[in-house]
Amino acid sequence: MNTKFSKPYLIAEIGINHNGDMDIAKKLILEASKSGFDAVKFQKRTITEVYSEEFLESPRESPWGKTQRDQKNGLEFDLNQYQEIDRYCKELKIDWFASPWDLKSIDFLENLNCKFYKIASPMLTNSPLVKKIASIGKKTFISTGMSSLEEIDSVVKIFDTNKCPYELMHCVSTYPMESSDANLLSIPYLKSRYNVDVGWSGHEKSLVTISLLAASLGATSIERHITLDRTMYGSDQAASIEVKNAKSFVDAILSVSLSMGVYDKQINKKEIPIKEKLQIKL
Repeated sequence: MNTKFSKPYLIAEIGINHNGDMDIAKKLILEASKSGFDAVKFQKRTITEVYSEEFLESPRESPWGKTQRDQKNGLEFDLNQYQEIDRYCKELKIDWFASPWDLKSIDFLENLNCKFYKIASPMLTNSPLVKKIASIGKKTFISTGMSSLEEIDSVVKIFDTNKCPYELMHCVSTYPMESSDANLLSIPYLKSRYNVDVGWSGHEKSLVTISLLAASLGATSIERHITLDRTMYGSDQAASIEVKNAKSFVDAILSVSLSMGVYDKQINKKEIPIKEKLQIKL
């Protein structure tokens, strides 16, 4: 056995940290690209499909108004804006994809020929959405936060039945997550249970420690939220990496990947002259 350790696929989760501002979104895409991330990810909702009218009319103070509807509308990009995201990502040669939260959003993303899909943890039990994504056949990252093994079993069965490629992502759905809650041994456990690649979708307070440990345990993808400033408006900002630290984060993950080497034990070529000089002959 001589298994080589490979670099995780690195996903910069922009999500809704753009706050509905295309200039912010493009700054985040640019910084993710410059830092060495492989992809950026967004979230797409048709708010009238995801939320009830009663909820949308309920009060919520935000930069866009005084109701939940104002806030949710303020955070959504339209087709023209996503076409600009697609164009800009192609220009920078960085992948992009999104987590759809409803069936119409899947159609929306298909019209843009989205490369991958991501099933967000809250959507894992949404059978119509899971089945529709699996039927498309594109590789899908499946986040497993707040999900039981029985619920994960059900989703895996759907994807296996549809012969749709997928990757599970261990996740703990607290924002931000305490390091003591990470339970990173779930990564090798899920790999063993389902015989598939397993990544880490993190919302931790620490910049890099938990993600480094996830990488060392064989996480095949690592997703972290990014932001211009953790103090900005938004529920995900505090659990995000600021772009000024993004390059250091990527470099640290790459260092772990290089240091892990292969599943084997042999003399390093650089050791040979030292061995000849220092080792006692028996």
